[in-house]
Amino acid sequence: MAMEITQFLLAAQSPDARVRTEAEGSLRQFQEQNLPQYLLSLSFELANNDKPSESRRLAGILLKNSLDAKESARKDVMVKQWFAIDVALKSQIKELLLRTLGSSAPEASHTSAQVIAKVASIEIPQKQWPELVGSLLTNMTQQGSPAHLKQSTLETLGYVCEEISHHDLAQDEVNSVLTAVVQGMNQSENTAEVRLAATKALLNALDFSQTNFENEMERTYIMKMVCETACSKEAGIRQAAFECLVSIASTYYEVLEQYMETLFQLTSNAVKGDEESVALQAVEFWSTICDEEIDRQEYDSPDTGDSSPPHSSFIEKALPHLAPMLLETLEKQEEDQDHDDDVWNISMAGGTCLGLVARTVGDGIVPLVMPFVETNIRKPHWRSREAATYAFGSILEGPTIDKLAPMVAAGLEFLLTATKDENNHVRDTTAWTLSRIFEFLHSPDSGFSVISPENLPRIVSVLLESVKDVPNVAEKACGAIYNLAQGYEDSGASSSLLSPYLTEIIKHLLAAAERTDGAESKLRTAAYETLNEVVRCSNLSEASNIIGQLLPVIMAKLGQTMDLQVVSTEDREKQAELQASLCGVLQVIIQKLSDTEETKPIIMQNADQIMLLFLRVFGCHSSSVHEEAMLAIGALAYATGAEFVKYMPELFKYIQMGLQNFGEYQVCSITVGVIGDICRALDEKILPFCDQIMALLLQNLQSDALHRSVKPPIFSSFGDIALAVGSNFERYVGPALQIMQGAAQVCAQMDTLDEELMDYANQLRRSIFEAYSGILQGFKDAKSELMIPYAQHLLQFVELVSKDSLRDESVTKAAVAAMGDLADVVGEKTKPLFSNFTFCGEFLNECLESEDEELKVTAHWTQGMIARLMLSS
Repeated sequence: MAMEITQFLLAAQSPDARVRTEAEGSLRQFQEQNLPQYLLSLSFELANNDKPSESRRLAGILLKNSLDAKESARKDVMVKQWFAIDVALKSQIKELLLRTLGSSAPEASHTSAQVIAKVASIEIPQKQWPELVGSLLTNMTQQGSPAHLKQSTLETLGYVCEEISHHDLAQDEVNSVLTAVVQGMNQSENTAEVRLAATKALLNALDFSQTNFENEMERTYIMKMVCETACSKEAGIRQAAFECLVSIASTYYEVLEQYMETLFQLTSNAVKGDEESVALQAVEFWSTICDEEIDRQEYDSPDTGDSSPPHSSFIEKALPHLAPMLLETLEKQEEDQDHDDDVWNISMAGGTCLGLVARTVGDGIVPLVMPFVETNIRKPHWRSREAATYAFGSILEGPTIDKLAPMVAAGLEFLLTATKDENNHVRDTTAWTLSRIFEFLHSPDSGFSVISPENLPRIVSVLLESVKDVPNVAEKACGAIYNLAQGYEDSGASSSLLSPYLTEIIKHLLAAAERTDGAESKLRTAAYETLNEVVRCSNLSEASNIIGQLLPVIMAKLGQTMDLQVVSTEDREKQAELQASLCGVLQVIIQKLSDTEETKPIIMQNADQIMLLFLRVFGCHSSSVHEEAMLAIGALAYATGAEFVKYMPELFKYIQMGLQNFGEYQVCSITVGVIGDICRALDEKILPFCDQIMALLLQNLQSDALHRSVKPPIFSSFGDIALAVGSNFERYVGPALQIMQGAAQVCAQMDTLDEELMDYANQLRRSIFEAYSGILQGFKDAKSELMIPYAQHLLQFVELVSKDSLRDESVTKAAVAAMGDLADVVGEKTKPLFSNFTFCGEFLNECLESEDEELKVTAHWTQGMIARLMLSS
């Protein structure tokens, strides 16, 4: 029998901290000691209309939190606990949840809908609770079902569709769900609340509707209902209907042809005259069509050789009407719109869509936009000038250089002058447009740039003035300098036009980073990121003195951050942000100066001092800084080589902390990467620390609590360690190879239909092959026989991967390299294996026909290694 827990639930919300803590403890104890009864008691509370709304609300939240968690490891535990509960008791809980959907208290029925979906996400994939969909549909079809029951039932259906995969429902169930949902959208039969719930449910059910969209009659009926709903008198329902159209545009692009005229009319009316929330979705519909067509154009490139998916050129056909509609939105700016605070309004959406249209149709957009630009750019009202500049900047990616060059050449001087416009918005958009010009039309290495020795002095002078402007404009000017510097990155040994201006640019960027208003519009961060790019892309032979002088300045600034007064969380965040930025600058300077033997001594002379600063930064205990400092330490290890060993005793405790930091797993991941840098720098001198490093890495791989993205880099680091310590890796071979074989097994069982999982599988497979290669090469001069027991597994794994057409090119390369290393290092003993594994020749031939030059070289080398082995007596 369920326990009476109302008083505990109310006390857990008491304003008195002591009462609250005691009640929370009692509830937690009940959960830990008797989970089934705890869940049943919460379900009774939620279902009981006589209970206070506060206790029912918390009961629902606790129920939901007992079935779902963000971390996958915690969620797995919860799923196992649910399956362990007695079937009869689970049925009672589910019955109570379904009954709660009829509650006249909206909060209770809404929460119950979410909890039912969580239970469904656990049970339906396991073919349990088959009667759920039928029970929900009965609520919709039963004579006299109250409106609030229909509403909560439709909410439930929507949530269930969101939680489960479209593979989990049979087609007749999908048909029934769609019928109920589409009937729920019917204007003449249902209240506004029911229709809104139905439209939102349809949004989640669209993924399940593949078969229905393939049938013209069913598809047309669904489209008719969505289009009618998009004309409802309630704005919330219209918005939900347009959200459905956005999803349909992305999921069912191929079958939209016959509806496009209607859809253009609908979206056009919404963009021109509807409430902004609806108009935004109407613009989003066209942005989605652009995304689809851009993807199809890329797919269609002759390189792929695949048959491309159908491309209906909707944007090109609609262009004469679509471009003017979008240009109209650009003049609907908000008077005080803040350019950096995730503001999203109709003018920003229109400009973004215009940019996507330019990428979709290329040159065709230019003659439709330029008259608008020319008409508005000199008008007295700021809205017209800003809209013209925004339109100009939006279409710079997509059209050909031939089409854009004359237009940009004619407009550049005008834009440089407009950086002094009286209106902040116009100056902001002008700096953004200049940044886009330098990003897309300034590539001296490829033979074209709008920048010349004649106009560069004026450009630099204007940008440096703009860096002193208000923060939002200054931040965009930093972006323009960033792209300007990047254009000169590939000038190689030849002189860089930017070199004479470096001192001035660096001075202005440092001043911008020091500004008291530097936190606004993320100006400080932008200034430091731009400084990094300016240093990274500079010509070292011309800039080494300037960068050498910058080094002590940045070191001094980092030193000063240790003395900042930290009394609040805000102070700590500011200190951490500043330290992270300065560590980032140091990393770039170290990398730049260690590029040549002539400039490396500058780093060697300052290395002790730099390392001391990084160790002090670790002492401030902030994870964001820990990441940046670790990356910079990796660069210092590369620069100082074997001499880096003197820092290891002090540094090692922070490496251990990083490897054990599961909570902030990016820190853990970066620390793993830095171990690789240190191994390459120290070779065998890393040996005294290896036992502890390997023990931690092996523990990490076995832990369910560590984020899975960290695991592939760990396997790669096995290869780095083995290469560094050579035959000394012998003591780690057993445990390392055992885990690698287990991970290879996991790869074989992954669901490759899931795109995210596929990416992860590729990373994991590549890193396992990299580990094999590193370990094999480490044993090349001694003890190669240790790898004989693992040779067969390696070749079986390569064979498995070779049969997967979805594998990544980098995985193929790593697999081929590992095969070559096996033949090269273990040699004679693997001859029978290579004879038995007949796939090798076919796989190598496939690789030799690849477009990828690196892969061809690797395959050629591997082929040679295997041939040499087979021909040996």
